[in-house]
Amino acid sequence: MSAVPSGLRRKLELSLFLGPALLLFIGFVLVPMGLAVYYSLYDWTGFGSLGEFTGFQNYLDALTGSVFQNAVWHNVLIAVLSLVVQLPLSIALALLLNRKLRGRAFLRVIVFAPYVLSEAITAVIWLLILQPGGFADQVLGAAGLGGLVRQWLADPDLVLFTLFVVITWKYIGFGIILLLAGLQGIPAEIREAAALDGASAWQTTRHVVLPLLGPTMRIWIFLSVIGSLQLFDLVWIMTLGGPANASTTMATYLIDHGFKRYEFGFGSAVAVILFVICFTFALLYQRFALRRDTQGAVG
Repeated sequence: MSAVPSGLRRKLELSLFLGPALLLFIGFVLVPMGLAVYYSLYDWTGFGSLGEFTGFQNYLDALTGSVFQNAVWHNVLIAVLSLVVQLPLSIALALLLNRKLRGRAFLRVIVFAPYVLSEAITAVIWLLILQPGGFADQVLGAAGLGGLVRQWLADPDLVLFTLFVVITWKYIGFGIILLLAGLQGIPAEIREAAALDGASAWQTTRHVVLPLLGPTMRIWIFLSVIGSLQLFDLVWIMTLGGPANASTTMATYLIDHGFKRYEFGFGSAVAVILFVICFTFALLYQRFALRRDTQGAVG
């Protein structure tokens, strides 16, 4: 039997290994995306035959609607707060847990534990904590701070920041573990060399450790922003986007109109808009922030 030509063999191997993954990608990603774009052009309830063809009217209604504009702002605000609050806090805790401390392994488990919980469980736990007369109010009252008690999830001016506290509690562990992995990749010899040159602990951290931790931080920023733009589970379970749309996000707005109000065509348009926003950010971030981190890995 003659040997299979190397070129044909390579094509067979690529087909064998990439074929199933490509079929799954087409069936579960590209086809649903195409259907979403198609349905977004119709005034369809999601039942029966397609309704009237409306073109880009669904997109115009969404983009010009004040509720959707506020939803976009809420997502952006959560993303900004994540960068301003979660990133410095994650770095500080990662640097602390990277030191030789008694019970360090236990502390790492405690910090990471909330991330293991599902969003549904997290939402239910915090609903019980933040309900009127709940654990949070009782703790404040016992500490003599009863005047700080608020309607944490019912105050339109406070609900989004309350949700951000829950989001931080849930996801900060992932950032800390990611940064700890980055710190473990920094050779100890570099720190020792900086110390021999007379650098203080702060100078070593500021001018040596943090720059070397840059690629890890950029990955964390990317994941955090994308997660903030797609935020849904916690908000939907805890507030349903309320009160008075004060905590509505793009994802909750999509579900509310697409499935609760049976405006499937309109909801598909919102889904397409959300995808375009996330995809555009990913492309720009890859182009201007991650490019230098990936140049040495490809090519």
